[in-house]
Amino acid sequence: MKIQKSQASDWRSETEIQWCPGCGNYAILEALSQALVVLGLEPWQVCIVSGIGQAGKLPHYLRCNFLHGLHGRTLAQATGVKLANPELAVIAIGGDGDIYGEGGGHLVHAFRRNLDITCLVHNNGVYGLTKGQPSPTSSCGSVTRMTPKGTCTPSLNPVALGIGAEGTFVSRGFAGSKDHLTGLIVRAVRHRGFGFVDILQPCVTYNKVNTFQWYAERIYDLEASGHDPRNRETALVRALEWPDSDARIPIGVFYVEQRRTYEEQVPTLASGVLTQAASYAGLLKRLLEDFK
Repeated sequence: MKIQKSQASDWRSETEIQWCPGCGNYAILEALSQALVVLGLEPWQVCIVSGIGQAGKLPHYLRCNFLHGLHGRTLAQATGVKLANPELAVIAIGGDGDIYGEGGGHLVHAFRRNLDITCLVHNNGVYGLTKGQPSPTSSCGSVTRMTPKGTCTPSLNPVALGIGAEGTFVSRGFAGSKDHLTGLIVRAVRHRGFGFVDILQPCVTYNKVNTFQWYAERIYDLEASGHDPRNRETALVRALEWPDSDARIPIGVFYVEQRRTYEEQVPTLASGVLTQAASYAGLLKRLLEDFK
């Protein structure tokens, strides 16, 4: 894929970035900027939705529509945006705490519903905004300020969850492989359905174990290994290679299938985009008067 790096800067806003130097979020921001160029989208065609957390700041650094909402409600809000205007390319962005912790219930149903939105998760295994508490993807035994003797629960496997919850595009990327991540984002946005990308994103401040070097020594490309992403059973086997063991870590597209999107099955949308529909203010007023 030819990356037009000179044009990626056109998407960047003038807002000062508030991340720690060396944070993996910088690479994700750059990969997303490059992906938007490859996709040929204009800023007015895109809406990025985020919640609370370091990852949730990302939309501030891009020139496009965005909705910065409540913690853990990123996918619920992205659903509302997409149903109101299906013509928008809607991208939901959050951290592992926001999407997998507080928003875990919304994630399961987003896989099931298969809305035509993209979900990018900055997965660093900690709550980076609130000083490094363990997150759902922290490895068992992780020592943090909140767990000085180590965590006592197994880590969530987002990729296996996505495959099991009927996801139609389930993938994993790595912030240290920026061009590969750019390609994953492009494919996720182009996918007709819920495009999910779990992104391994080292936190240089609070996670001293899962560093860029630690990941670089373990990751391997699924595509290069001959994996067939249309085979659900094989995809699940690959998904379970990690984090339950110290095995090598696969990145790439684990599973993909085509299924009708949620918005294609909503009767109200059959008559057109809601944002362009006629005003029902008069009808609403009459309905409210009935309650007097």
